[in-house]
Amino acid sequence: MTAFSYRMRDRVIRDHTVTVPLDWTDPSRGSIEVFAREVAHVDRQEAPILVFLQGGPGGKGPRPMPGDDWLGEVLKTHRLLLLDQRGTGRSTRVQASSIAGMTPAEAADFLRCFRAEQIIADLEHLRTTVFEGVRWQTLGQSYGGFLTLTYLSLHPEAVSASYVTGGLTSFEPDAVDVYRRTFPRVAAKTAEFYRRYPQDADVIARVVDVVENNEVRLPSGDRLSARRLQTLGIDFGMQPGFERLHWMFDEAFTAGGRLSDGFLAEVDAHTQYWGGPLYALLQEEIYASGPGATAWAAERVRAELGTFEATGSGPVPFTGEMFFPWQYDEVASLRPFRDAAHALADREDHPVLYDPDQLRRNEVPIAAAMYFDDMYVDFGYAQDTARAVPHTHLWVTNEYEHDGLRQDTRVVRALIDRVVAEGGPRG
Repeated sequence: MTAFSYRMRDRVIRDHTVTVPLDWTDPSRGSIEVFAREVAHVDRQEAPILVFLQGGPGGKGPRPMPGDDWLGEVLKTHRLLLLDQRGTGRSTRVQASSIAGMTPAEAADFLRCFRAEQIIADLEHLRTTVFEGVRWQTLGQSYGGFLTLTYLSLHPEAVSASYVTGGLTSFEPDAVDVYRRTFPRVAAKTAEFYRRYPQDADVIARVVDVVENNEVRLPSGDRLSARRLQTLGIDFGMQPGFERLHWMFDEAFTAGGRLSDGFLAEVDAHTQYWGGPLYALLQEEIYASGPGATAWAAERVRAELGTFEATGSGPVPFTGEMFFPWQYDEVASLRPFRDAAHALADREDHPVLYDPDQLRRNEVPIAAAMYFDDMYVDFGYAQDTARAVPHTHLWVTNEYEHDGLRQDTRVVRALIDRVVAEGGPRG
């Protein structure tokens, strides 16, 4: 275990690195490092600890920066622990070299060690060794809400209160059902995008025509396909997502009618996963609990719906937070993981992510903000879970998109205040 402390303006930073088993169920498989950054206001260094559970999967903790309003708001009453989830950031990272020389089955076994139940075991190790077993609070953004339910399933005694933003999901997950709910949400967001920027429909159709009838290469060397272009819709669920895509296509063509180098560079950057392959690799694994293969659920539902073809009539449809098997052929950063991804999708047995009985007798206060129009996490799941899990207080709003936590400090403060109003964190 190592620690390093320094000052950043009015904040004290303490970096913690611990060595943990690669697989908590079989420590003989070797070890990895897990990194967490503790952040406190200089005047409140002993404030209650709030663990931030980053979205993802495969997301590293945020880096404190001037003007990071939500983080500053939290530091008024808490100190923060920002975890680089195993496989990300300064924790032992998963990259192509991590699985070099492994068979597909071995690589799939390795990648399964970066699931939620292992992340929670890492947190418990940090809590009991570095932080002397203190009972702490959690804030889960998006996938961090999934982690929250896993934590409350496995170690409710560790948590005194939980806050969730855009991530209250079902504790009886089914990947096919997830995509049957979220594909229509993406279609609704796409329609809203074209209503806001109707002039973009023709531009996007022109781009599709060019890439379908010509060999267009991205800076990475990948050939750009229409279906890869469609995956840019993954950004539609964020507050500035429409504008980011609008301005990207605004400069798609040069005066001579060719696709511009700048546009191709942006498309490449937005559709590569060099820094975070786990986001793609574990996208369906986060719904794998108990028996049953995920078997490329998003691809199957897309085919079932039959309304997401780029070359059909009408405006070009986009896709959202879904990953498809062809991406492991077309995307350079994912290509080394191709066989492992297929092996992972074929797995029939999975560790159980949640304990429904424990959640149904939950005693830890949960305050959750759910966004009615959320493109990534279906609002219906949040309603069902809030009804089933005692002491869950659900705030429903359509004022924010999925990134409401980062858009307005009122979001996190409202959740903290709600728990206080209900009697405060459990001792």
